[in-house]
Amino acid sequence: MIKNLVRGLTPLALILSPLAVPSPALSANVVLFPDALADLTEASEDPAGYKVSAFRHWNAGLDPADGCDTRGEVLLEEAVDAPKTGTGCVLTGGRWTSYYDGQTVTDPAALRVDHVVPLSEAWESGASAWTAARREKYANDQGSPGTLVAVTARSQKDKAGRDPADWVPSASTQYCRYVAEWVGTKLRWGLSADKDEVEALKLFADGPCEETVVVRSKAPR
Repeated sequence: MIKNLVRGLTPLALILSPLAVPSPALSANVVLFPDALADLTEASEDPAGYKVSAFRHWNAGLDPADGCDTRGEVLLEEAVDAPKTGTGCVLTGGRWTSYYDGQTVTDPAALRVDHVVPLSEAWESGASAWTAARREKYANDQGSPGTLVAVTARSQKDKAGRDPADWVPSASTQYCRYVAEWVGTKLRWGLSADKDEVEALKLFADGPCEETVVVRSKAPR
């Protein structure tokens, strides 16, 4: 499925990718997607023992004094038009664009804050060996713009725990952003990738996303 999607990409889809760059000149903390992918460690995944409660979320967020948890802070950060914030971080009004499916949303209750690399995928790729405190940091990570995203509930449900071998956003113009954020998150947290996942990502690296940049950053300790 993913192979056919990549073959169907047009030059326009690449041009519209928000992470495509016209120049090879890159700063120290960004690399081209093929180079970032080459830095991923390939390893088999182990789902044994996973449960969502192993990743405490949502916590008090970046600013415990603002009355919003991590979810609320992400919604405020990603709003195209800012909502009003009431007591207990109740949001009203506002406007968002869900990049997974391109939908415009004006009701905060219709949104979900998604882990680009799902909690189950993180567990299978190395987080099972982490402390509970580190898993909480991962589940609430706002230190990199590509780790948590506000999307429609429908698109989050459609994606579920699948990796890029089985799922990419419905809009081809968002493929490069998605795989770049996926790889950037895995590198940030030192997570591995299985063989099928790597092969799927190579289809993007060898073609439509070869000029896409990946932000390199280190996760908090």
